[in-house]
Amino acid sequence: MKRLRWMAGVLAAGLALAAAGCGGGDKAEDANGPVSLRMTVWTANKDQLALFDKIAADYKTTHPNVTVKFDALPFASYTTALTTQVAGGNSPDLAWIFEKDAPDFVSSGALTDLTPTLKGTAGYNYDDLAPATTKLWAADGKLYGYPFSTSPFVMFYNADMLTKAGAQTPDQLIAANQWTWTAAEQAAAKVPAAEPGKFGLVIRDFDYKIWDNLASLWAGYGAAPWSADGKTCQFTSQSMVDAMTFLHNAVYTDKAMPPPGTAADFFAGDSAMTVTQISRASTLKDAKFKWGVAPLPAGTAGAQQLFGQAGIGVFGKAKHPQAAADFLAFFSNPDNSAKLAQYFPPPRTSLLNATTLKAANPLLTAEQLDSVVINGIKNGTVKASHSGYAKIDEAVRAAMDAYYQQGADVPAALAGVCKAVEPLLSAGS
Repeated sequence: MKRLRWMAGVLAAGLALAAAGCGGGDKAEDANGPVSLRMTVWTANKDQLALFDKIAADYKTTHPNVTVKFDALPFASYTTALTTQVAGGNSPDLAWIFEKDAPDFVSSGALTDLTPTLKGTAGYNYDDLAPATTKLWAADGKLYGYPFSTSPFVMFYNADMLTKAGAQTPDQLIAANQWTWTAAEQAAAKVPAAEPGKFGLVIRDFDYKIWDNLASLWAGYGAAPWSADGKTCQFTSQSMVDAMTFLHNAVYTDKAMPPPGTAADFFAGDSAMTVTQISRASTLKDAKFKWGVAPLPAGTAGAQQLFGQAGIGVFGKAKHPQAAADFLAFFSNPDNSAKLAQYFPPPRTSLLNATTLKAANPLLTAEQLDSVVINGIKNGTVKASHSGYAKIDEAVRAAMDAYYQQGADVPAALAGVCKAVEPLLSAGS
């Protein structure tokens, strides 16, 4: 708990220092002298990093004095590592930012207004950015983060494993108009009996720690962790109780999902289905099994799609904010956005069509791209965010321990979550 409180404090302190710290601002000699830019990212995927390096190399052909380094930080502790760097006076020039942290970063004053640079760059076509994708990253008509990835949550499945277990695949259930969370869980429950040591369904990166990844399940039940204005806890709502009761039964009664402390990686063949973002599709290029992808199942509130976002911000007090903004304009121009689309669904409306995305995503069919990716972005909602998210995350994570127990009283455990988080919601909204 002390460690978590320290982490929450680092985010606030780091952003304050980034906004008010000394230094920053491009010097006159930067136009001709050497400029070294550093962008923090959370991917360790070699193909993605190779693409970033290629874009940086292309930029260097017209800006020979600019060198860009991509600094991969661990995914699970990314925000803490980033803000620790900032607080320690080692701020990157550019940084990836999770959607859950967007309100804090945007309101902090630490980030540069990107609007003049992006609008003023020839051929950038700023108006091509879909307004729904930029909303979270803007304030007072100014854009403080470029939403480079608007990635829908989907269900990947191992058709071979499901067939061996005598279960229908998601595509078969979709064809029968029966693609629901209940049907998915029933199919998943058949897997451990057919293949001991395997599991039916995993919500990737949840691991009983990253609780907000459960939003992919809550969405189908019409549930949310807090009200739209961010002031009221909704973990005790009937829709949330229903969703969390369903999840608890899937883990402890039907054994369809791995319990706490058990790892089951879909991409390594350990589970039949996984909920994750579509950007993981590239991981399956060498898969040894027949696989498919489907939209999120329907819950009691129908089929509700969800997407996560990641933005890129430029720190105003870093050494070269204008040079960093100029590079970001190149990194996110129409041509490079099309290249990045193979991993990160772009915010550009001109690229949100099956033909364009198919060229960048050869592993997915045009039908999958249309029904899963494009539909997910156009009709989905973004994961919940809130100012002061680090403290809220700490409170929810600790309070959820009572829920993660076999035989837990689900309504009582969720009431405990609200008791812990309600004061922070009213304080941070």
